[in-house]
Amino acid sequence: MTPATLRNLLDTVRRAHGVPVIMGPTAAGKSELAFALARECGGEIVSADSMQFYRGLDIGTAKPTAEERREVPHHLIDSMDIGEKSDVFRFRTDALRIIGEIRARGHLPVVAGGSGLYLHALVYGLDVLPADQGLRDELDAAYDNDEHFPELAAVMERECPLDFRRFYPHRRKLIRAREVFLLSGKQITELHSGGFSPDPVFAQFVLVRDRADLVRRIRRRAARMLESGWIEEARAMLAKGLLRTPTAWQAIGYAQIDDYLAGKTTREELLESIVVATRQYARRQASWFRSQHRDAVVLAVPAED
Repeated sequence: MTPATLRNLLDTVRRAHGVPVIMGPTAAGKSELAFALARECGGEIVSADSMQFYRGLDIGTAKPTAEERREVPHHLIDSMDIGEKSDVFRFRTDALRIIGEIRARGHLPVVAGGSGLYLHALVYGLDVLPADQGLRDELDAAYDNDEHFPELAAVMERECPLDFRRFYPHRRKLIRAREVFLLSGKQITELHSGGFSPDPVFAQFVLVRDRADLVRRIRRRAARMLESGWIEEARAMLAKGLLRTPTAWQAIGYAQIDDYLAGKTTREELLESIVVATRQYARRQASWFRSQHRDAVVLAVPAED
């Protein structure tokens, strides 16, 4: 992001009232903008990247450097072990508490990240959806595995197409959607169709880039991360059981590196598989923010090369 572009974006965000929430697809420049804003305003950053919560997933989740974290306080990063389950309720509770503490210190909270469901819960609140722990345990036992999850996906695509399009391929989200449907007879998307009003304490901004520009940035970042020790980091985390964890397994790139370490792909194929997975994720993110955060101010970032 050029200095002029960054300055223009900063000016737009600073003119808004409320706690800035900076969102957008991966590699769009959210962290750079949030860091510059917090540094200028004496702010503190609250991460809304659910994979950055996990200790040990550093290079692969593009965490801020140690120097950046010394210069600007960051919250929720490295707050969980990989074996812990991350969920939207915990995030919202923790984020609201931290935001209150930052404001009490007279500082500006800056929320930044790309985990759409988490950001939506923070800004728009949560509906109380039906739940039954016994049913959920049955569904987890049946479908929370690689062998039988495709069966659930097929059922949801047929019976709950709105939820299927919204949550696939996120396994636990689709299982939760199945639970709600069996209890209520309605899809989560239908239950949410009335919409929410955003909490006026927040000012939402979504970064948007030209698709070709975003893909170039994704490829450059992935190559840089692989050159910076990502494979070694992944090897260590895979040995700790990363791919068998409740939610940390979803971090993009680690499963692809596992295939590379097993000799299933070449180094060139590894980079390409990570780029493809990241592009697909970025596409889902962009779709989410367009449909679920319609109150957000769009910040168009011009291509730089």
